[in-house]
Amino acid sequence: MILDRLENAKRYFALNPGFAAAFEFLARKDLAALPAGRVEVRNPQLYALIETKPGRGRQGAKMEVHRKFIDIQFAIAGTDEIGWKARSTCTKLQGEFDAEKDRAFYADVPDAYVPLPPGTFAIFFPEDGHAPLAGSGDLHKAVVKVAVDSR
Repeated sequence: MILDRLENAKRYFALNPGFAAAFEFLARKDLAALPAGRVEVRNPQLYALIETKPGRGRQGAKMEVHRKFIDIQFAIAGTDEIGWKARSTCTKLQGEFDAEKDRAFYADVPDAYVPLPPGTFAIFFPEDGHAPLAGSGDLHKAVVKVAVDSR
């Protein structure tokens, strides 16, 4: 997991070939005006989900993991809080892995919570379990999905 501010995004471009395009999308001047839903950024290996929803609180946030995609969670407005736990230590699988949605849920409790205020991003790799929307209040965020093998 990586937590940082958008102005420092260039530091992470070398980690994945899709990161430069992902952060270019997050730096758009009109990002806050985009409607909720899926936005194609480059191809099916790089897209964004724009979300406006209330936080669920720590009790309502669900621990999730991915295999094929890296999540870049970015707060546009409101402060999200995201739980984190190493995937290797997640043991309470809830249901089967959904290959189509590239996710599985766990009932494990996060080992740590990080605040995600506006202008801040968190990168969650397949090795990271994460529980987004653990904050409270109204949240406006973008989640950029970057394929692990992005080209």
